[in-house]
Amino acid sequence: MHVKWQDYIESTPDVLRGKPRIKGARIPVSLVLGYLAEGYSAENIIAEFPDLTEQQIAACLDYARELAAFEVDV
Repeated sequence: MHVKWQDYIESTPDVLRGKPRIKGARIPVSLVLGYLAEGYSAENIIAEFPDLTEQQIAACLDYARELAAFEVDV
């Protein structure tokens, strides 16, 4: 499932000190990615956080993909 991360993730300085998070929630992207890195499925994560959707979890992966593809001129 491909989603556009910008539709599901935001970062504002007044919430979680500006860390990227799920829009409308206080769930940081890093938390979702950590669960995925530990081998949790989307269904397992949703069981822990019932307010999350598969689209939001996919958006976290898309966000990480875009960060990993970012190139810096040295």
